[in-house]
Amino acid sequence: MLNKAIALAFVLAATAGGMAVAGQSRPADGAVVDPSKANDESTWAQGPWQPPHGLKQSPIWPGAAPDNDARATAQERVEIARTPDALEGSTSEAAWDVSVPTMTVFPPKGRNTGAAIIVFPGGGFRAVVVTKQGTEICNWIAAKGITCVLLKYRVPARENHHWPDECPCYPLQDAQRTIKLVRSRAHDLGLDPTKIGVMGFSAGGFLVAQTSNIVEPAYTEVDSADKLSSRPDFAVAFYPGHLCRDGDVLESSIKVSKNTPPTFLLQAWDDGVDPVCNSTIYARALNAAGVPSEVHLFAKGGHAFGLRRMEHPVGASWPALLEAWLHEIGVLPRKAASAGAD
Repeated sequence: MLNKAIALAFVLAATAGGMAVAGQSRPADGAVVDPSKANDESTWAQGPWQPPHGLKQSPIWPGAAPDNDARATAQERVEIARTPDALEGSTSEAAWDVSVPTMTVFPPKGRNTGAAIIVFPGGGFRAVVVTKQGTEICNWIAAKGITCVLLKYRVPARENHHWPDECPCYPLQDAQRTIKLVRSRAHDLGLDPTKIGVMGFSAGGFLVAQTSNIVEPAYTEVDSADKLSSRPDFAVAFYPGHLCRDGDVLESSIKVSKNTPPTFLLQAWDDGVDPVCNSTIYARALNAAGVPSEVHLFAKGGHAFGLRRMEHPVGASWPALLEAWLHEIGVLPRKAASAGAD
């Protein structure tokens, strides 16, 4: 199990060098430098993270989230990191001590393909990295004509990581609920309810594996949306964590079967936070179950690269690889064969 030092490194790796996007949320008034932080490039804003201008952040539960009697006493706050390598702007944000989970819908740009991707950012289950592995990813997804839904799941302040044997599993509950909620609103959002996928980064990649294989509800039904399935129709996991356990065995709560959705996996061999065995061991399980999957392992790239500009090719290469796979599995319209092809 990761110790606290590694857990902090996990989040700092996800936020350091982060990038901003057009319309990113602005630091709240009163943001101050936290002298206790090792990273003196960060400032803190008290209060919930706010989405990009013009977008609405909505609670995913009609009332209090389930099992919230055990939530953190600390209020949500936002870490704002200076990120000179950003695509636009110079800061990136991560939400800490989240006890009220929300979703933010990014409408498709141009032609609506009818598909949706729910994004689970990383952050070691201690924070939600809402810029680097959230808003900028959703902007890319929306540009492909796909509705993007950014989930800010619960990461209440507590001493330990989230692990399956520490349930109630707040992030899993929130992830399942969001998939059902998006599916229930398919008509209003202009979606095909059979083309709703998930995409997760690092800790969010573990949520991808959980929602792909744990279909029994992790909470008691609260409304009609919960009568729908939480199983995604396709899944994308980038540098996932928590899957590879001691002895290079798959986390026991992940029971891969023929019903696991088609999956795209991508990671760098030199990932210093989540070993590459998290991807390889899951890929082997998918293959053994006969689940269509595509796996890309890059020699270099480290952890939490997202869409960042970097010297290694992974950051610039994965968008085209993922888009081609989405065409291949029929989420995006299949491309016509080239003239003269055999």
